[in-house]
Amino acid sequence: MTLNVTVPDAMYRQIADLAARQQVSVERIVTAALAEQLSGWARVEQMAERGSRERFMAALDKVPAVEPAPEDRL
Repeated sequence: MTLNVTVPDAMYRQIADLAARQQVSVERIVTAALAEQLSGWARVEQMAERGSRERFMAALDKVPAVEPAPEDRL
C-alpha cells in the first residue's frame, strides 16, 4: 500500500540522514517509526482496559486533602 504524507523539511532531513547512516531506505525508517508508535498506542489501550474509574476514584479518596509541602510545590 502507498501512503503519501507531508512532513516538515527539517524532519525529512533528519529521517534521510538517519537512513543514510543506517544504510537503509527512508521508507524503512518511516515504517519502523510508525510500527513503534502503533505498538505504543496498543500498550496504552491495553493498560486502559485493565483500569477502572471506580478503582481510580477509590485510590484518589485516600489522598489527603492538604496543601503540598513547600519542597513538593512546582
